Amino acid sequence: MKKILVVLTNTTQFTKKPEATGLWLGEATEFVDIMASHYQIDYVSPQGGYVPLDPRSLKAADAAVLARYRDREFQRNALCDTLAPGVINPTDYAAIYYTGGHGVMFDFPENPALQTIAQQIYASGGYVTSVCHGIAGLLNLRDDQGQYLIAGRHVTGFTTQEEILSQKRGLVPFLNEKVAADRGAHFDKKVPFRPFAIKDGQLITGQNPWSVKSVANTLLQALAGTN
Repeated sequence: MKKILVVLTNTTQFTKKPEATGLWLGEATEFVDIMASHYQIDYVSPQGGYVPLDPRSLKAADAAVLARYRDREFQRNALCDTLAPGVINPTDYAAIYYTGGHGVMFDFPENPALQTIAQQIYASGGYVTSVCHGIAGLLNLRDDQGQYLIAGRHVTGFTTQEEILSQKRGLVPFLNEKVAADRGAHFDKKVPFRPFAIKDGQLITGQNPWSVKSVANTLLQALAGTN
């Protein structure tokens, strides 16, 4: 059975201000909690190795998130010793999932090795998925004809309004909603900070941290051929 590849950030802080950032913990743990009983999970980051956590995500963590966080296997493979892109064989995976947290804005979009992995998974019929800021990893992906993968497709991610409400508008290098539209995507969105996920072909995207379970369940259904 093919595996699922989870992508996490190595970024520890914003560039415009020495404020800590990183992975939004629940965007990894909630996805893994749903998928791990069905598929083997591998973890990759742009540089491999250590994955920092956004400290705000720990404050927001519920009992289930903290239970996975305390799991030694998760700590080792997802937070301490993630795989580097160079050791990944894309043909091993049925899907790739880009987690969020503001850190991903700085090291997901311009990583050629990660782009190649995602593009090969997609070209082989696999799914490219993301939640929240993780859509940053999809913005520069291209298909076999060299067109942006999200062009003409319905996608979602952390909205500009949510960025403003989170008081991070001035710290991010770009706005995912704007760049997605610039790439020709149809950027769909719902009420801020409420669950929303959308599937368009082999793309599955979620709007914010509350959308992780929707993304995971939609992917499970797609892989099972029921969606």
